[in-house]
Amino acid sequence: MNIVAPRMDRIKPSPTNAASSRAKELKAEGRDIVGLSSGEPDFDTPLNIKEAAKKAIDAGDTKYTHLNGTPELRKAVCDKFKRENNLDYTPDEVIVSTGGKQVLFNALLASVAPGDEVVIPAPYWVSYPDMVLLAEGEPVFVTCPQNNSFKMRAEDLDAAIGPKTKWLILNSPCNPTGAAYTEAELREIADVLLKHPHVWVMTDDIYEHLTYDGFKFKTLVEVEPKLKDRALVINGMSKAYAMTGWRIGFAGGPKALISQMSKLQSQSTSATCTISQAAAVEGLNGPKDFIQSNNEAFKRRRDLVVKALNACPGLHCHTPEGAFYVYPSCAGCIGKTSQGGKKIATDEDFVVALLEEEGVAVVHGAAFGLSPHFRISYATADSVLEDAMVRIRRFCDGLK
Repeated sequence: MNIVAPRMDRIKPSPTNAASSRAKELKAEGRDIVGLSSGEPDFDTPLNIKEAAKKAIDAGDTKYTHLNGTPELRKAVCDKFKRENNLDYTPDEVIVSTGGKQVLFNALLASVAPGDEVVIPAPYWVSYPDMVLLAEGEPVFVTCPQNNSFKMRAEDLDAAIGPKTKWLILNSPCNPTGAAYTEAELREIADVLLKHPHVWVMTDDIYEHLTYDGFKFKTLVEVEPKLKDRALVINGMSKAYAMTGWRIGFAGGPKALISQMSKLQSQSTSATCTISQAAAVEGLNGPKDFIQSNNEAFKRRRDLVVKALNACPGLHCHTPEGAFYVYPSCAGCIGKTSQGGKKIATDEDFVVALLEEEGVAVVHGAAFGLSPHFRISYATADSVLEDAMVRIRRFCDGLK
């Protein structure tokens, strides 16, 4: 008797988690491994946020909270949306969940019916398609190649929309490419969506504060307020606030959708950790000068990595506008053989050989829906990145 439900055949384990796990296994075996596969800032959570969590513990704030988050946190989220995005939400139009991933999962499972289509620009964060598939929907991919700066053109979105389209998922700045949409580019996407009133839009803005070179972030609903009644604006504390392990994500959206997401959450995790919620209130309401100083380090690291990768034979790396990833092409390495005798036929072959022969862990582009590329997270120390770049250069130099 097979205990596994058929729906599990529709999804696969997270490739990014798999890459990180393999690197950890090799490290445990005594190998000298440089891990560039995890999208996690190396900066510590700011002290004032940690102190707020300690105060919550000492005050006994360790009981169940409102299912959608404490009143204080939902108010802080509403204030954030108004202050930073010019969006008006009331607390009953906001949900707090155990990370941004749960917000996305709740939204898709609560809204997608069998056969519904969800448009996803590719390259994409690895979890989007599998969440859609688990909800019995069908992902529809729009390829966004490097020569389009990894961004979706309005006409390509228009062509992907059909009568069964339920959602567009738009991630800007993007994981895995770091591509960020300008206000003018968002205006063109909004105009397409206005032509198709049956299509909702989910904006994943988790990297909102991580932009460089004077780039001005805008979220889609801010550019076109008419979309607000069919939009879910998602954000969280993980990236800019260096709070990945605290597991706080949140979203603002129409009350009818939020209530259904809340219903689903009531039968799964219920409310998220009270201590993390208290910390998130301080993060959203407190000083944010650390974001700028962290971004200066991220930009320096980005420039270091882009320059080094573009000096490697067979690689070409676009300079991203945001996040902390680069997504170089390894097209010039395909068809060659590594010094260890590995034939490089795909980007997965490239990253496997790079890990085995030089001890550098990255994630292959096929996992994100666009080959031949690979993703590097530069959210780690300069010295680690410099070491990794030397190894990648040596690997590429050795290809024959």
